[in-house]
Amino acid sequence: MSFKFPRRGRSLGQDQSAELTIIDLDGNQQVIFTADEVIEAPNWTPDGNWLVFNAGGKLFRIAVTGGQPELIDTGDLADLNNDHVLSPDGSTAYVSSDDGHLYAVPLVGGTPRRVSNEHATPHHYYLHGISPDGETLSYVAVESPAGERMVNIFTIPAVGGPDERITNVKVPNDGPEYSPDGVWLYFNSELAASQPGHAQIFRIKSDDGSGLEQLTFDSRVNWFPHISPDGQHLVYLSYPEGTVGHPPDKDVELRLMAPDGGDHSVLARFFGGQGTINVNSWAPDSQRLAFVSYPISS
Repeated sequence: MSFKFPRRGRSLGQDQSAELTIIDLDGNQQVIFTADEVIEAPNWTPDGNWLVFNAGGKLFRIAVTGGQPELIDTGDLADLNNDHVLSPDGSTAYVSSDDGHLYAVPLVGGTPRRVSNEHATPHHYYLHGISPDGETLSYVAVESPAGERMVNIFTIPAVGGPDERITNVKVPNDGPEYSPDGVWLYFNSELAASQPGHAQIFRIKSDDGSGLEQLTFDSRVNWFPHISPDGQHLVYLSYPEGTVGHPPDKDVELRLMAPDGGDHSVLARFFGGQGTINVNSWAPDSQRLAFVSYPISS
């Protein structure tokens, strides 16, 4: 644990660590890096060689074989959260900043370019997906159009441009991510909840917000659906019943199911939550994915 990350945001507890792990579809796990600071939300680069994650308001990359992380230069941005995606060609990282905006940064490092817009009423951007052609970003906006907090799904051109509303509901939505064919946005929502916090997995047509389908129907709280690049698998983070939001430090499960729903299998159980798989972390081969757990040594 000799690598020192900048400190910002939440901290690990006593005797707690952050383990960046690769898991295959049979459940075999390999910890490739252990940190004594919070690291979160790995993306797998399209060439299959690197994992990109955030820590202390910055972006880092690490070889999938392990080793020491490398800082990605993001210019004057030093307040990045764990909502980031990579362009399909691997040239650009799109990031969310705590100033409420979205930015594009060269993955090799460089000057950030703002993508998002100014709004007359609060509109805080949280990035989650990019279309297969790399032209459109999907995000959730925390809005307060009439003084009432709303969390809805939007899209915006990756080069910048007008925001397009996909949902307009008063219950929270989060994690909108494109299917590999670009037809669907997968997300978690409390649309079917009978009590606050009971999020389930849904999908909706990405072009016009039609065709809403619910995909999970259990008592647990399900977040952050991610589709494998070959379109054959959906993995999501499952919290214990009664969880509100997506907090850290919970006994969670990584669950696997078909993209159109149905029975699930449990890929792994561990101590985690916030930061574990906030963004898509599938390998290009669709046989492995990366996640972060936060174990406490006994």
